Amino acid sequence: MHEFETYLAAAQAAARLAGKVLEEWGEKFTVSEKGPSDLVTEADVAAQRGIFDLLHGRFPSHGFLGEEGLNRAGNSEFRWVIDPLDGTSNYVHRFPYYCVSIGLEWNRELVVGVVFDPTRNEMFSAAKGLGATLNDKRIRPSRFSSLSQALVIASFPPAATCDSPAVQRFMRILPKAQAVHRSGSAALNLAYVASGRLEGFWSTSLKPWDMAAGALLVTEAGGRITRTTGQALDIEVSDLLATNGLGLHEELVSALTDTV
Repeated sequence: MHEFETYLAAAQAAARLAGKVLEEWGEKFTVSEKGPSDLVTEADVAAQRGIFDLLHGRFPSHGFLGEEGLNRAGNSEFRWVIDPLDGTSNYVHRFPYYCVSIGLEWNRELVVGVVFDPTRNEMFSAAKGLGATLNDKRIRPSRFSSLSQALVIASFPPAATCDSPAVQRFMRILPKAQAVHRSGSAALNLAYVASGRLEGFWSTSLKPWDMAAGALLVTEAGGRITRTTGQALDIEVSDLLATNGLGLHEELVSALTDTV
């Protein structure tokens, strides 16, 4: 077995565990006197704890970075990058577009990525050099080559206003694409680009845990991922553009960086 496959299997197990935690907590929303915001914080923390306990138990020398205050240096070149709940607002409203995202870096290179949607039991998985899958079946991006044929999606920063740059970029793309959406889960957006359900996704307000797993899914599936400027992706920089890798990538770069 390839070394990365061992890590991939562990990531899948951790993601399923966290997904179960999220679904169990979600059932409490209608029966508890607590508000949804209290419950979602507890669900988030509980899911991250489950992921950490499983992965740290198997790989005690690895480092960890997680959305819920997890920042633990390791004694090896490996670092897990974790979002136990990507799509928090959707989760609070029980809108079924949220997921668990787990990525693994080796010497700062992404080598394993898992995005798990517990509402559909969909496990998107990738390992460096081994391709990308959905529930163990190989996935590839779509073949639409122009923006006019494309379904694309964007993320906005919190408290975005009408004159926010992110909203202005969204409005520039709106008349150029076949359809433009905003979903609330960056990791699932990336998984959908990788699997051909979307042609493109961009954001300039992401954190490393939003991008890590999904970025590898896109590249291993055969798509393309850069910053919105076309520069190389760095998950420590809040700037990402993912596409199916065809001509519309350049179209999006041009439109997103147009200041006119």
